[in-house]
Amino acid sequence: MSNGSSMTEFLLLAFADTRELQLLHFWLFLGIYLAALLGNGLIITTIACDHHLHTPMYFFLLNLSLLDLGSISTTVPKAMTNSLWDTRAICYGGCAAQVFMFLSFTSSEYFLLTVMAYDRYVAICKPL
Repeated sequence: MSNGSSMTEFLLLAFADTRELQLLHFWLFLGIYLAALLGNGLIITTIACDHHLHTPMYFFLLNLSLLDLGSISTTVPKAMTNSLWDTRAICYGGCAAQVFMFLSFTSSEYFLLTVMAYDRYVAICKPL
């Protein structure tokens, strides 16, 4: 018989120890999350519905809004859930998925910003 134990989850540090500050954290992050959803949703809807905005610049902005929605949706809901339910645990698989998705979205966002900058450079410095 061997003596061993295994951990199946990480324990996260809380932003605050008192319940009132945890609820304030929840409502603050909920407001920020809803503002991001509303702003990016309006950008996506406007670009998708207006056919005059189907140009390369607005295509890049549409993709940038989608990436921003993905990146904020990977981290903020878990933080809000932990604050609301007064929990501090996240399983290994959930943590790995969250880190992978966040890094994927942010690296894609940086790549898209680089492509947008190069597109503007070519349009200004080397016009047709």
